[in-house]
Amino acid sequence: MDSAQFRRAAHAAIDEIVDYYDNIEERRVLSNVEPGYLQKLLPHGPPQQGEKWEDIQKDIETKIMPGLTHWQSPHFMAFFPASSTYPGMLGELYSSAFTAAAFNWLCSPAITELETVVLDWLAKLLNLPPGYLSAAEGGGVIQGSASEAVVTVMVAARDRYLRDTTSHLEGDSQERAMDEKRSRLVALGSDMSHSSVQKAALITGTKYRSVATSEEDGFNMKGRGLRIALERCRDENLEPFFLCTTLGTTATCAVDDFAEVAQVLRDYPHVWTHVDAAYAGAALVCEEYQHLTKHFTAFDSFDTNMHKWLLTNFDASCLYVQHRKHLTNALSITPSYLRNDFSDSGLVTDYRDWQIPLGRRFRSLKIWFVMRTYGVEGFQSHIRGHVTLGELFHSLVASRPDLFRVLAGPTFALTVLNIVPPTGHCHSTDSLQNVTGKKSSREANELTKAVYETINSRGEIYLTSTMLKDVYAIRVVSANPKAEEKYIRRAFEILVQTTEETIGKATESVHEMKIDAT
Repeated sequence: MDSAQFRRAAHAAIDEIVDYYDNIEERRVLSNVEPGYLQKLLPHGPPQQGEKWEDIQKDIETKIMPGLTHWQSPHFMAFFPASSTYPGMLGELYSSAFTAAAFNWLCSPAITELETVVLDWLAKLLNLPPGYLSAAEGGGVIQGSASEAVVTVMVAARDRYLRDTTSHLEGDSQERAMDEKRSRLVALGSDMSHSSVQKAALITGTKYRSVATSEEDGFNMKGRGLRIALERCRDENLEPFFLCTTLGTTATCAVDDFAEVAQVLRDYPHVWTHVDAAYAGAALVCEEYQHLTKHFTAFDSFDTNMHKWLLTNFDASCLYVQHRKHLTNALSITPSYLRNDFSDSGLVTDYRDWQIPLGRRFRSLKIWFVMRTYGVEGFQSHIRGHVTLGELFHSLVASRPDLFRVLAGPTFALTVLNIVPPTGHCHSTDSLQNVTGKKSSREANELTKAVYETINSRGEIYLTSTMLKDVYAIRVVSANPKAEEKYIRRAFEILVQTTEETIGKATESVHEMKIDAT
């Protein structure tokens, strides 16, 4: 493909992408292909002769589109959003054109320096304490995902803990002491923490323990639960070295009690504390949420995904640390082929020492484009608009207590609910503990699961489920750039219609069973 052919192909691709976005709401949101569908449509190997772009492009619609779940659709209300915008796409286009491994400053100084600048911009916008800025001892780095960020800081936490707790020793004695401690290291998170925390513990070769939460506390980590978990670890002769707190849990968007956590950790000064704010951290651009960062000075790291709720295409996970030396101490290895005068001088940042991989993409370019296109006010309007939509959906659900029980929310645009059985034994005001203690709890779970699976099988909207204290629940969050009130109202209509249909079938089935029994 020469430059003229590329120009024509690029115009055709962009036209198709624009058409896709302009009409995305007309597509079935959830793919319904069978596993292995694509292998049946494609040849056994690449063509012997190159093909024309026009022929390749046709296969996007006929072969790829059927296997896509459309995350940018306004009917997508599952998981959390994965934002995509035109400025972000342009950033990716330029990044592809400028392709560089960018493992050190010299590879392309602009790639490193723009990342430092835009992450400082974001840190200030999110109201992070000054220690997280590059002008202090900390700074930010773009990771592939919040899960990758957790692994990265857990590696750094493990290294810091072993160094600090054996600093009174030297040489072989210190190394033996480190080896002995490794088998006793334990990472902690709440029972609502993302699964990536437990996976990070597996990767780092450490144990994992969870801190219990409760419905009364809104499913967030409290100081008393944390202290109990830490003391149990000590009783088991384990050494806690890492704690993941959460600003916006996956199940309910709960926010841990950062003040109480910080207070407890004064007694555990060697524990690295990470704040996982993958989705809800975006809300910190709004002043009404910035009080949540008050205690972040007591913590070590913070991460949020701009690719979830801040209008930036995947991947753009922004990790901040208060002391960058802990990352570089754990992750810096400089073979001869990576040495250069600029890196050796210590006057430049080499982000390869802030991450697991060596190479990295020019991801800051799309962040720069998005920030400049939307501005602070655009970000704030985006977040507040979705919060308002979440409140609307919650009010609709609350208007039908005969059908639905709100289990959590609306929090950061998320509402969590389950279905009320028609037996009259269970009421919309019951707590989870009361529900799970009743005979009707099984019926509620079965109905909720049936409603959830029916909705997704039909494919007009896409939702996800969760479990809260053995209660099966449906999560609804509409927070991508295409979200609008009319789609929220339609989702509620579908939820009501499917619930009434499911309850009707269940009631009819029970009635038939009674007739058969007589």
